[in-house]
Amino acid sequence: MDKTFQNIELSFLKIEDYQELKEAMISAYSSMPDAYWKEHHIQSLLNKFPEGQIVVKVNGEIAGCALSIMVKSRGFKEHHTFRQITGNYTFNTHSPNGDLLYGIEVFILERFRGMRIGRRMYDYRKDLCERMNLKGIVFGGRIPNYHKHAEALTAKEYIEKVRLKEIHDPVLNFQLSNDFHPVAILKGYLEGDEASSEFAVLLRWDNIYYEAPSKSAAITKTVVRLGIVQWQMRPYSGLQELLLNAEYFIDALSGYKSDFALFPEFFNAPLMAEFNHLGEADAIRKLAEFTPDIVEEFSHLAVSYNINIIAGSMPEVVDDKLYN
Repeated sequence: MDKTFQNIELSFLKIEDYQELKEAMISAYSSMPDAYWKEHHIQSLLNKFPEGQIVVKVNGEIAGCALSIMVKSRGFKEHHTFRQITGNYTFNTHSPNGDLLYGIEVFILERFRGMRIGRRMYDYRKDLCERMNLKGIVFGGRIPNYHKHAEALTAKEYIEKVRLKEIHDPVLNFQLSNDFHPVAILKGYLEGDEASSEFAVLLRWDNIYYEAPSKSAAITKTVVRLGIVQWQMRPYSGLQELLLNAEYFIDALSGYKSDFALFPEFFNAPLMAEFNHLGEADAIRKLAEFTPDIVEEFSHLAVSYNINIIAGSMPEVVDDKLYN
């Protein structure tokens, strides 16, 4: 997989994205060629619950998608089919006053896997649950490798072996690693899903910050964790040493679950020491030559450590003009 990318963006799905989304769904579900949402389905979801419909784009191209509705936990039946939970694909089961987020779709195109795109979408769903004070997330998770073991193992036995890491299932392993736990086995869940023998696992993630509604009005609070780098201006042997030092801070801030890593302006200024023999104007232009490499490396680090990086102002030369 070519990882030379410039921009990864998580954004709300728009109806203008539909044609590209359709092509992406067909590519993602090549074994089920008709398993894509029609335009009126997507429009219905956007009308009912726009915050629940997201895409991740890499260089402006759709790489993954997650679709959701809200349901009420009271009266929610653990044993159901995909057709039932979506109201025969009308989404009339969506409740604006629901207290559970139900995931009806997640896919990532194969050429974009390994870039933590799935984790970004799941982190968004978890954050949405916390912001909306929902009890948690539920969905029917496919087990696409089950068909290889269906003759020897029951679905229950297969799931247990996956949990014990005796068998690898790419979908279920990913869900378990993201703090979801199995609740029930769903038989005949998704019509045409031969890879899973039409079985699915009802998975759930619980929002530990959920608070039961009280009679008094509550104020919704949103918290963003900002990591500010205290950068020491010292000599560096070259760009590689500077980037290694930057990665140390990014790693530390990611470990503290920071949403942003903020570097000071011109943190790369020590690299100008190499050009002390030049005048100020020529030296700053030489410094600008490092900017594209820094931006590319920070893009990789942002994905690797799942953190947004603000690199501060850096000089840049465009059409022979110097910009800050």
